[in-house]
Amino acid sequence: MMARRKLPLLEADSFGLKHSSPFGGNGRRSSKYSVFVVISTVLLLFTFMYNEDVKTIAEHPFGSRDSSRTEFPIRHDIGHQQLKQAIKEDEVAILIEKAEGKPATEKDRAVMVDVVESSVGKEERNEEESHGVKTPAIDRKQELREAKEHAIGDEGKKEELGEVKAAAPAIEEEGRTLREVNASIMGKKERKEESSQVKAANSSFHEVKAPAVEKTERQRIVLDVPESCDLFDGRWVYDDVNYPVYKEAECGFMTEQVTCMRNGRRDDRFQKWRWQPKDCTLPRFDAKVMLDRLRGKRLMFVGDSLNRNQWESMICLVQSVVPWNKKSLTKNGSLSVFRLEEYNATVEFYWAPFLVESNSDDPKIHSILNRIIMPKSIDKHGENWKNVDYLVFNTYIWWMNTPTMKVLRGSFDEGSTEYDEVERPLAYRRVLNTWAKWVQNNVNPNRTMVFFMSMSPNHIRSTDWGNPTGIKCALETEPVGNWSGWRPLEVGTDWRLFAVAENVIGRLRRKVPATFVKITAMSEYRKDAHTSVHTLRQGKLLTAEQQADPAHFSDCIHWCLPGLPDTWNEFLYARIASSSWNDH
Repeated sequence: MMARRKLPLLEADSFGLKHSSPFGGNGRRSSKYSVFVVISTVLLLFTFMYNEDVKTIAEHPFGSRDSSRTEFPIRHDIGHQQLKQAIKEDEVAILIEKAEGKPATEKDRAVMVDVVESSVGKEERNEEESHGVKTPAIDRKQELREAKEHAIGDEGKKEELGEVKAAAPAIEEEGRTLREVNASIMGKKERKEESSQVKAANSSFHEVKAPAVEKTERQRIVLDVPESCDLFDGRWVYDDVNYPVYKEAECGFMTEQVTCMRNGRRDDRFQKWRWQPKDCTLPRFDAKVMLDRLRGKRLMFVGDSLNRNQWESMICLVQSVVPWNKKSLTKNGSLSVFRLEEYNATVEFYWAPFLVESNSDDPKIHSILNRIIMPKSIDKHGENWKNVDYLVFNTYIWWMNTPTMKVLRGSFDEGSTEYDEVERPLAYRRVLNTWAKWVQNNVNPNRTMVFFMSMSPNHIRSTDWGNPTGIKCALETEPVGNWSGWRPLEVGTDWRLFAVAENVIGRLRRKVPATFVKITAMSEYRKDAHTSVHTLRQGKLLTAEQQADPAHFSDCIHWCLPGLPDTWNEFLYARIASSSWNDH
């Protein structure tokens, strides 16, 4: 008998349909050869299927490969031995591809690598990383070498693989039958066990991941702004990279009183100044952090039109991260409420220019020159301030039209008309004492944070900042320069009222935590930030003729937005977001 020659494993011609038989060209011998090949193939396959190291050969469809139908169940509980087995199967799969004469694609190799890598249990990887354990490259090479040797076997197994390669056309025709045989051998029981293991692994995976998700949801940001830091001692720094925090066109809740650019202002440098404290950093406003603090809570500004100016600023600062259909603004008398539905939060404003009752309490009709107050009557307003989580008070500008204040004898409800004229600082002290008593009796310090804003300055006389040819604050485009340190300018601020407020709040702090937000000195340098002639007058925008007459029509009291009030709110943000979390 002619000696049977060995077939090269990767010889391309071995798969030709007209390949000559090693036994000669006789038809009968070819028939015998076919029978022999089929029997040999079946025996080889059963041998391979029960050899765990080369089991992949039996499972591999020798016909055309349909990668889209290949499934790789992810086992999250597989251990180190399973990783070795996966590496071996990867090697054998590559050998079979060579036997087919069809190189493995980069996509196929990437899938195999992903399967091997994803087969390692997450807990095992975490344990190894926590102990600093890494598998050396030489160990992996050794494992691959062993797997390859074990898969291929000795020289005899190589010959068997060569015969399988030679019989590839016949096996290709019987591919479907072989897959059915393989499925039968696997058996329903094994598949059920494998399925249950995968489910158990997935269940275990979810059980491990769940606490991490909960931990992320519980994560709460606390800013590091120490109480010891004096935020109000600093300087203005031009920063056109980080400021303004929002754009005028992006906030649809501003009134025309403060939309200076829309109303004709040409320069926008006033929007780009950042306050830099001397000994620490004032954090830039972050709407998401602030809204996390406001979740399920109420923030209320109480006071005059300057607090309303600041309230509009706060709305613009927080509203940008909330969808349009999840926010709304409603006004009902003295109370205006901006709602953020996703956070179940409100940012509110309550009109009370003197905090106590006065004849200027009507939110629409209050342009009264003869202003009269009731210094000890606050409960009517105070009913609207209860159960609020963050209270921001102010009162100043309505005190400044006369040097004395008219104090009513009796009450408005009784129709009293007689009054006494009292010096401004004394009347101011009476009012703040009444306010402090209300806070002490009605505010729960474990729930509510209280802030009192100091005086917002005016810029009426340009000579106060060294501009003898100027007209009020009109056409001012820069803050006051050539200054250093913390020193107030002489722009007409009544610092006696500042001293009264500081004294009253200092005594209140012994019983209820209250913060005096000292915006006066740093705001006096911002002569450039007022609305000037780019605003309303009695509810109507100034005409071109009125804008051309700044001496009579400039508003040097209120502020453009974006602008200075955003910095005031950054003070509030720094203190609120630096405080400990309080769930009520």
